[in-house]
Amino acid sequence: MTSLFPRRLAAVGASALLSSAVVLATWGAGAMSAQAAGVQMMHVHGLAFSPDGSKLYVPDHHGVAVHAAGRWSVMPGQPDDYMGFAITRAALYSSGHPAPGSNAVNPLGLVKSTDGGRTWRSLGLQGEADFHVMTAGYASGAVYALAMESNSRMPVPGLYGTTDDGHNWMHAAAQGLQGQVFALAAHPTDPRIVAAATRSGLYLSSDGGGHFRTLATGAQFLSVMFDLDGRHLWYGSYDGQTHLTRIAWGSPTEKPSAIALPPMRRDAVAYIAQDPVHRHRLAIATFNRDVYVSEDAGGKWRQVASQGRTD
Repeated sequence: MTSLFPRRLAAVGASALLSSAVVLATWGAGAMSAQAAGVQMMHVHGLAFSPDGSKLYVPDHHGVAVHAAGRWSVMPGQPDDYMGFAITRAALYSSGHPAPGSNAVNPLGLVKSTDGGRTWRSLGLQGEADFHVMTAGYASGAVYALAMESNSRMPVPGLYGTTDDGHNWMHAAAQGLQGQVFALAAHPTDPRIVAAATRSGLYLSSDGGGHFRTLATGAQFLSVMFDLDGRHLWYGSYDGQTHLTRIAWGSPTEKPSAIALPPMRRDAVAYIAQDPVHRHRLAIATFNRDVYVSEDAGGKWRQVASQGRTD
């Protein structure tokens, strides 16, 4: 199998351990900056629509870029390094590191905002955990996170889930899950269902991560998102070519749908987002920091950022 990411690094982004070639494009030195010509995103750490569908959030190494009404801006609030960024109907969840000069403890642990990112409160594990791979159920509020190291609430590394904002974390045995985990997706309403995209396959668990079954193999699976209908999954993969696919995870008869993508060269879909209000409206972000929006479920794509540039 052809690999887009031939070498791995210890430090990971929100959806993958990246090769040096992609890291240079996606995780280079610098910070997101608001300029007269537009917002410049030096990194891309995630992608999500606001619950009302009016804003598209792109977390960066220094804050969050916001696309709304055809324009880019920077989300008000502390310009922290937001990792594991996830949005539910009621809140924003994240992890990462505080901004330079901040008095916050590093790393942030699990943090939550209920005012659109203006303010954040700690849900624990400050100074202990930085979750790069994390997801949250849109309506359930269940949070799943991949702990790369043990901490005071996670005695061993691995997959954990919480349904009470991090007061209690349950370690998932993750039996059947194979390969390095690049991305997680929580079912929008059922807190027991979680999907994982890995180097070797796409997997799904219906028991809180205890056991996973294989949905697809034969590629690197780099991104995954539950459709808000709860019945479908969207995933990005790479097998020498870049793919975006929609499948009915619970139906053995419905065939996968291949979604046409804009031309990409040595790039792939790193993040996928769906507008909760207008569900045919999708967004994707690539490892090379290109951002596209589709108003017709991937029929046509409109580019709104190119290599992090928004002007």
